[in-house]
Amino acid sequence: MSISQEQAVPSAAKLTSAGVRHAALAGCCATLIGIGLARFAYTPLIPALAAAHWFTASAAAYLGAANLAGYLVGALSGHRLTRYLSAPTLLRLMMLLTVASLFACELRPLGFAWFFFWRFLSGVTGGAIMVLAAPTVLVATPPARRGLVGGAVFTGIGLGIALSGTLIPLFLAYGGLKAAWLGLGGLALVLSALGWSGWPKEVPSVATKRAAAPRARLPLRAAAVLIEYGLNAVGLVPHMIFLVAFVSEGLGRGLNSGAAYWVIYGIGAVSGPLLAGRLADRVGFQSALRLAYALEAAAVALPVVADGPLALALSSAVAGAFTPGVVPLALGRIQELILPEAERRRAWGYTTTAWAVSQAVAAYAYAYLFGRTDNYLLLFALGAAALVLALIVNFAVAARARGTLNLER
Repeated sequence: MSISQEQAVPSAAKLTSAGVRHAALAGCCATLIGIGLARFAYTPLIPALAAAHWFTASAAAYLGAANLAGYLVGALSGHRLTRYLSAPTLLRLMMLLTVASLFACELRPLGFAWFFFWRFLSGVTGGAIMVLAAPTVLVATPPARRGLVGGAVFTGIGLGIALSGTLIPLFLAYGGLKAAWLGLGGLALVLSALGWSGWPKEVPSVATKRAAAPRARLPLRAAAVLIEYGLNAVGLVPHMIFLVAFVSEGLGRGLNSGAAYWVIYGIGAVSGPLLAGRLADRVGFQSALRLAYALEAAAVALPVVADGPLALALSSAVAGAFTPGVVPLALGRIQELILPEAERRRAWGYTTTAWAVSQAVAAYAYAYLFGRTDNYLLLFALGAAALVLALIVNFAVAARARGTLNLER
């Protein structure tokens, strides 16, 4: 796709350098609020919820699952909602609803149903933000800067992972769970204000065309990105869920040791999107994706063959980097392959849904396998196999495109 072709169907005015930076900040704030705080900051709160007798451990886990269920709903509905509200307006609304959900969870006396509703709603807003934030920013970003800007947008996810291990203990020590929820809500409110005016303005005429445009089938290579992205989620679940337990219990090295590798995972997650985006700007999104799959597969497989401190640290850092780092790569590849902006957003919505479904199914499947085998290494081996399969799909579809339509970039 040439730049001239893209400019023929803009849906947002192209931004100046300062405008690009402000839009990237808005996108980063949105993902930090919707995913980083609303999802990842909840994980370290689960033991505190049980210890303070707000909920039982199982009830707190169900509340975490409510967020994942809401995320799937948001991923499916985010694009459709732009028929009624512009993407910038909808993103501002999602950010404010997330802020409300965090403040609402401070009201413990209202019970489980109250919490369930707000945790579910925070999942919906997070899913919608994941579908809409980056495409809204990137459509107004010069193509040469899209890798870096996309990485900046998704850095918010990594920041959430890192902050979840630092801010929550401070909030809990200062004033318990109420202080934690109020602190998260206050931080989200500040971030909403920071990114409020940064969203690019959509061109009304194109928004109208988007609503009326007929839906086309996804090109083969775009459909392949969807499959690869889902397999990527399957491959990363062992680290996302079992890393700390593997080190502390499977290797018998204690909780402190396991938590240390989670910190390394979080540090990787902060740097991953920007590094991946810069790589894509240099070598292209297709080559960057292939390199990502190969590095992820090696990192996930590493604990199977080596469990020394250096091997585990390297595995944690690389897997952490690509947990959010693969997101701008997949999105950038979708942007390359699909021209109409409405179809891009729809394709990215499907891709985000593929991640959400694959992640949930894989989590349950891995938990079942571990319950039957008590074997952590099996989980890492299966995760690595899923990532190798994603790489195979990528090369196979590219080979088919070269042989039939000669479209491979």
